[in-house]
This record gives sequence, structure tokens and C-alpha cells, in this order.
Amino acid sequence: MAERQIRLFGDPVLRSVCDPIRPGDPRGASLVTDLIDTVRVPGRAGLAANQIGVGLRAFSYNIDEVIGYIINPVLAEVSGEAEIVDEGCLSVPGFYFPRMRHPYARVEGVDLDGNPVELSGTGLMAQALQHEVDHLDGHLYIEGLVPEVKREAMRLIRLAPWY
Repeated sequence: MAERQIRLFGDPVLRSVCDPIRPGDPRGASLVTDLIDTVRVPGRAGLAANQIGVGLRAFSYNIDEVIGYIINPVLAEVSGEAEIVDEGCLSVPGFYFPRMRHPYARVEGVDLDGNPVELSGTGLMAQALQHEVDHLDGHLYIEGLVPEVKREAMRLIRLAPWY
């Protein structure tokens, strides 16, 4: 398929909970292709379907030159004491803000054929898994910022030329 345009903060699709994909649904294969083509761009760690305007539960990732996808992911486990990490988002371009994330995360879902898939990791992978599942649940990372940081983030976002 093709690299797709990223939806930006303020687009209602980013606040919508994504619907599960039925195994064998023909929309799934083309969505996965678009997610992978779009996440391949250098500097991108993950991409949820609603970030390209599709309200279906899938995301792609590009961590340490490993590219993949998962359908109907559920955050099955987080562990370790949450720590502050600088986090950015393709839907809030140009900004990074400190927020709490667990150092380990595991998601469970399926592939296009309905086979079980499990993704887990630490560091950037853990952060991406938590971030992308949040997207599919209709949450943006700025919602998890501490109040004073969130106020400043919102002020800066409103001044952004893309807003």
C-alpha cells in the first residue's frame, strides 16, 4: 500500500477507542501493510491505526531495526517501578515531555491469521507498547503528564504551527 498521513492532536479519531479486528477481515491485511509502510520512516518507533485515521485495534512498531505489528493487542503486564521518561508522539510532532512509564511491558494479541502474538520488552520497547495500547484505547500520552507539565504542554501545543 503506502505511507499514510499521520493524524494530529485535535483530530477526534485519536480520542476514539478502536474496534477489534476479526481474523480474516480483509481490512486487516491492507491496514497492516499501511501501518508497516508508515512506521518504516526513520525516527518512528510505533504507530497505532487511529493515528492514520483507522478505528481498528492494531499497531506497528520499529524498534532497534525490528519492524512488526500486532492486532487486537491488550496490555497484559507492566512491571518495575514507573519512572520518568521523555516521550514524544507522531500525533503531537516536535514535542517531548516527561511522563511516567513502567520499565517493562508485555502485550498479547494476534497476527493476521489469528495466531497468538506476544510482544514484550524494556526501555524503548516497553515505552512503545504502553504508548500504542493507550492510543488504541483513545488516550494520548499528554493525558498522563503531571498537571503542571500538562498545562505547559497544552500551552506549547496551542502555539505549534500545525495546531
